[in-house]
Amino acid sequence: MDFEKYPFEKLNDFLKDSKPSEDYTLSNLTIGEPQFQTPEFIQKKLCEFASTLNKYPKTSGEDFLLKSMLNFIKNRFDISLDKNQLLSSFGTREVLFNFPQFLLFSKQNPCMAFTNPFYQIYEGAAIASRAKVFYIDLDKKNNFTPKLSKEEMQACHLVILNFPNNPTGKELSLEELENWAKDALKYDFVLLNDECYSDIYFDAKPPSLLQASKNIGNSNFKNILVVNSISKRSSAPGLRSGLIAGDADILSSYAKYRTYTGCASPVPLQHASASAWNDLEANKYFREIYKKNFALAKEILNIKIPNSSFYLWLEVGDDLSFCKALFEQKAIKVLAGRFLGRLGKGEGYVRIALVENPEKTKETLLRLKDFLDSFKSEDKGKGKGKKE
Repeated sequence: MDFEKYPFEKLNDFLKDSKPSEDYTLSNLTIGEPQFQTPEFIQKKLCEFASTLNKYPKTSGEDFLLKSMLNFIKNRFDISLDKNQLLSSFGTREVLFNFPQFLLFSKQNPCMAFTNPFYQIYEGAAIASRAKVFYIDLDKKNNFTPKLSKEEMQACHLVILNFPNNPTGKELSLEELENWAKDALKYDFVLLNDECYSDIYFDAKPPSLLQASKNIGNSNFKNILVVNSISKRSSAPGLRSGLIAGDADILSSYAKYRTYTGCASPVPLQHASASAWNDLEANKYFREIYKKNFALAKEILNIKIPNSSFYLWLEVGDDLSFCKALFEQKAIKVLAGRFLGRLGKGEGYVRIALVENPEKTKETLLRLKDFLDSFKSEDKGKGKGKKE
């Protein structure tokens, strides 16, 4: 299988002959990893149940973990799911890679679509599934709004959306999600929304595809699935706790498949994860930090900020030149947009992860502002300027 290098590897290869400015402490804003301690109550729960390491865990998840996930869905989206409409997973990366392989295995001429730019696991799953891919291009011309043609939807077996979106920060309205849910039934494809950033928001709560499905009368969630995780909402990526929820018929067969994958979460991690899924307060705390960071970005950079996720999707012109010069002159490392997309999507943008505390974020943004001013001046002097 011919997998692409991960975006961070591509960036490191590109910068291998560059050195960050010694005038500053290096700020790495490339990866979406919260730079905050996992809440103490979660850590204590992990220690409390360390003795259960002598037990084999259930692949499907222990009852207490599943109950906490069902509570999360109810509390966050006001959706009551049956137990057979949800599976726990070893993070969402596991599901996003092996679920397409499970679903597409028996399909003739398997075909899937996903947003572009994208989380690279989607592409890896397509390669492993030998699937034809339709890219759902997100760019300024379409306001980063996903769309497939009738012919593409007729051909697809699986469509993966990612809203709130990484990297653009775009949200879909409930009505837009309802239209996608209708199309999944009309053209009979499985529609999966990656909702890992649904709890990082600053104003109105982003809706779930589950809510959209229920609103159109599809209360059994036929052809509808969502994935979610505590990695971002609880600053606990190391627990590798995710869920997939929706169509019970699909999940029943997928559950059997997963018993062969060896992806069961250790019991102590499940106890710690359950405490995180049940929690409502720590997430509010982290959300306030991200809100402050984005308020700083709006004030310092004078830009429009998204309502969701913790990324800035900043248009800069030549994204490679920008990344290199920013690294060398200001010791700030950001991700070139082209490494997140295909067929030119993402070029001209950089992704900036605001995952530090507000004090560090402010200092870095001031450095970035100073660089942006000089970068624009250099471009104007060359007659290029930033694309508008």
